[in-house]
Amino acid sequence: MELIFQFMWEDAVLWSPPTVRIVHSGLACNIEEERYSERVYTIREGETLELTCLVTGHPRPQIRWTKTAGSASDRFQDSSVFNETLRITNIQRHQGGRYYCKAENGLGSPAIKSIRVDVYYLDDPIVTVHQSIGEAKEQFYYERTVFLRCVANSNPPVRYSWRRGQEVLLQGSDKGVEIYEPFFTQGETKILKLKNLRPQDYANYSCIASVRSVCNIPDKMVSFRLSNKTASPSIKLLVDDPIVVNPGEAITLVCVTTGGEPAPTLSWVRSIGALPEKTVLNGGTLTIPAITSDDAGTYSCIANNNVGNPAKKSTNIIVRALKKGRFWITPDPYHKDDNIQIGREVKISCQVEAVPSEELTFSWFKNGRPLRSSERMVITQTDPDVSPGTTNLDIIDLKFTDFGTYTCVASLKGGGISDISIDVNISSSTVPPNLTVPQEKSPLVTREGDIIELQCQVTGKPKPIILWSRADKEIAMPDGSMQMESYDGILRIVNVSREMTGTYRCQTSQYNGFNVKPREALVQLIVQYPPAVEPAFLEIRQGQGRSITMSCRVLRAYPTRVLTYEWRLGNKLLRTGQFDAHDSTEYIVSSLSRDSYGIYNCNIINEAGAGRCSFLVTGKAYAPEFYYDTYSPLWQNRPRVYSYSLQWTQMNPDAVDRILAYRLGIRQAGQQRWWEQEITVNGNIQKGELITYNLTELIKPEAYEVRLTPITRFGEGDSTIRVIKYSAPVNPHLREFHCGFEDGNICLFTQDDTDNFDWTKQSTATRDTKYTPNTGPNADRSGSKEGFYMYIETSRPRLEGEKARLLSPVFSVAPKNPYGVTNTAYCFSFYYHMYGQHIGSLNVYLRLKGQTTIENPVWSSSGNKGQHWNQARVNIHPTTSFQLIFEGIRGPGIEGDIAIDDVSIVEGECMKADQPANNLRAGAVGTLAHIWLFPVILLMSVLSHQR
Repeated sequence: MELIFQFMWEDAVLWSPPTVRIVHSGLACNIEEERYSERVYTIREGETLELTCLVTGHPRPQIRWTKTAGSASDRFQDSSVFNETLRITNIQRHQGGRYYCKAENGLGSPAIKSIRVDVYYLDDPIVTVHQSIGEAKEQFYYERTVFLRCVANSNPPVRYSWRRGQEVLLQGSDKGVEIYEPFFTQGETKILKLKNLRPQDYANYSCIASVRSVCNIPDKMVSFRLSNKTASPSIKLLVDDPIVVNPGEAITLVCVTTGGEPAPTLSWVRSIGALPEKTVLNGGTLTIPAITSDDAGTYSCIANNNVGNPAKKSTNIIVRALKKGRFWITPDPYHKDDNIQIGREVKISCQVEAVPSEELTFSWFKNGRPLRSSERMVITQTDPDVSPGTTNLDIIDLKFTDFGTYTCVASLKGGGISDISIDVNISSSTVPPNLTVPQEKSPLVTREGDIIELQCQVTGKPKPIILWSRADKEIAMPDGSMQMESYDGILRIVNVSREMTGTYRCQTSQYNGFNVKPREALVQLIVQYPPAVEPAFLEIRQGQGRSITMSCRVLRAYPTRVLTYEWRLGNKLLRTGQFDAHDSTEYIVSSLSRDSYGIYNCNIINEAGAGRCSFLVTGKAYAPEFYYDTYSPLWQNRPRVYSYSLQWTQMNPDAVDRILAYRLGIRQAGQQRWWEQEITVNGNIQKGELITYNLTELIKPEAYEVRLTPITRFGEGDSTIRVIKYSAPVNPHLREFHCGFEDGNICLFTQDDTDNFDWTKQSTATRDTKYTPNTGPNADRSGSKEGFYMYIETSRPRLEGEKARLLSPVFSVAPKNPYGVTNTAYCFSFYYHMYGQHIGSLNVYLRLKGQTTIENPVWSSSGNKGQHWNQARVNIHPTTSFQLIFEGIRGPGIEGDIAIDDVSIVEGECMKADQPANNLRAGAVGTLAHIWLFPVILLMSVLSHQR
């Protein structure tokens, strides 16, 4: 590939503040014009929202999309997007709201534009029926008044209509009918009132909800059959309430309807949470296999037929359970004893958690033999409402013979649940608890991330459960609870953090020991952590011979009293020291040399470890910034190539040594090899100075990657890469238009969605002709086998008469007279190829804006025209924005391919037949020289390509 480069400097300083505007993908149903600072963009729910933020300004502005809340579930901060295009697939109603595009580059105020997105939808309407019964009259149907209520959620507001059979019901059209909207529903509900039912009122009623086809949303209808049997639902549960079951059993709840017309639908719900995943539903029957305690709760059967209020019946499922058996010993409360003494009273208490609590029974044993209540051994079961699941054994006037093992056994009357047995030893060795903290266990010093065990030694027989909590502040323990239990007095903490520093309390609980005044002790925990420093990383760019200062500051550390620092360049130790009253340390390089560049590390050290500040000191030049405000600055001097004006400024040119040159690399998109050239720079580059370099001999319609790297005495700086895309010039205010279908977007031509099949982009080099060799072109219009054209493939499965339609872009007519109507003539020309024994027809239509359903035929041809390209030229006189439509119709067989190429529209009447035709190849130079004078044209070209 041979590239010719031209290079020039311009004196212009192009720092410019940002501007911004928002363009859309065209999927909207409606876009209102600018209104104050926003536009309103209407889109149907489920479609794709695509908004692009187009910015100018230099340096290239940073872009941020944000959104104000459309609902409470869609907060402003959650919707930030940091690229040009905001894309939301399958948009939902709650995602409507005002979207802002903000662009800023540090110059002036940020530029902000907004667009309000309105999401349209229409849900299926629902009809509910309510009836009131007055005093009895001659016959039953005279005493009832029926209300049919129709509700549909929508945006925009819904419009309702009612029908009885095929008859449209209107207010005032029937004395027995009244139609109104309840005031408090804000138009969301429409009520049809049938006053004092008459025989003709028993009929089929339809409610039609409509948003008048906005966004092509179709009307939705719901019907209800009203008869003299219409009635609200009633149901019956064929189960007990409550239902008590053992875990592991299967349970079935049966719900049947006992009334209601039309037949109600049945559903099951749970009062708290969803139905268990294993639930099996079959109509009104609900089955829970292998039930567990988690499945317990209230289950409700609901019957609904949209008549009156739904019917609801509930039952409570109770799953038997016994768990958490505990005991405590209470010495004689009257003498305030802390231990057991002969001749005094002692009470043993047992507690379990039981479901259902009313089935709980206790039995007592001494040394394995059943124990019955007596005058000296009093057994009581406390009031379940006061202290559920508790039993007491009072031993009055304790004797030596009363020492032994006492066992309380908890059972459930229903059976099927294992008993809980709790043993309590009463002997002369039974002593109250005592708590101590080993001397070496407080304070405890550990490091962040370690595993630590806090220990309280508990003595006594029996040993009680130890409760751990924070003593210095009201915050949760590491597991999230306010208290943690320990059976051995040890609290184990994994992955200790600095927030866990503080004082912890251990205390005896009443459980599994003596019910006496709690003993407690304190343990102090100190968590050491290495210094947190700033900056963690900082890049410093500076030229040779200049000075730099690096500063590393301590934010937090423990312990803080032993902090040292060391400065290093790579592995070389530069300086060490100890912190005094200051919280930072500095290192200065007074004159940078080539050996001074590198990574400087400052390590700040305490007992727990080190924190590090890193500084990358470099003489690399900053990246150049491509100047994007000139959209597609390209020109075309020959049919097959184009040229590009590459423009950039240098970021912070004074920060480092003078830029000596730029290395320019260019490669065709998708290729591996870079073509490189060095561009020498004379003199200093000024901040904001625009540099221009012309790339020529770029092949149409290929895209290229361009890489630009500044070079100083230090070496290569940061590179910047951008992609250059060729885009055919499309003029929004039409002067000239040429299209040879060579570029990727086929000059913004589009396929018609309403036809039978599509036009195909093809070249002879890539076309497979072995199936139909006697039809279609053997080269493009210029004679190149690599050149492209558009054609219709008429092989199977295509059928005779099927159509393919290709739509041009929409062209705006250039106004001639600001006070009058435009009546500009244009010469529309194209080349066509119609070769084959089964050729059908090629038609061209003119579609004017505002006449989307009216297409005016401007040209037509049918039948075999031979193996060559023909030119058609037609004068057109559009009065407003317009499109041209190519329609290919398949003939009676497979040898019927039709092709078109080199479409041209030029302002002014077509030339005489004896003058040379103005086509893409012949008019390319003049065409684009003219277009270069219209930056708007180029801007629209890129915007269209981006879409």
